[in-house]
Amino acid sequence: MAEHYELGPNRSQGLVDVLDRILDKGLMIAGDIRIRLADVELLTIQIRLLVCSIDKAQEIGMDWWKTDPRLSTEARDLMAGGDLGEIGRKLDEVSQRLQTLERAQLKKG
Repeated sequence: MAEHYELGPNRSQGLVDVLDRILDKGLMIAGDIRIRLADVELLTIQIRLLVCSIDKAQEIGMDWWKTDPRLSTEARDLMAGGDLGEIGRKLDEVSQRLQTLERAQLKKG
């Protein structure tokens, strides 16, 4: 990637130069949209967009794609058979036990 950028009226910025700069340095866009009616918040949308290279993202500590099972086969395999899979099975078991206790409580009441 380019280390030095010439700016000014004599320098024409091409698309490649602009993309090179954005991917090297990163570009962050953040915004919030809130819809309220009579002081009651009906809808909140938070938009966060980060455009940068994978190297830059890892440098700033963003590597969520490695652990997202929709994007990573390693994460998918971990969810299915690793520690997270075991946690999911235990949560299902606890949920079933809770439902059984709730039904028993309703029958008593």
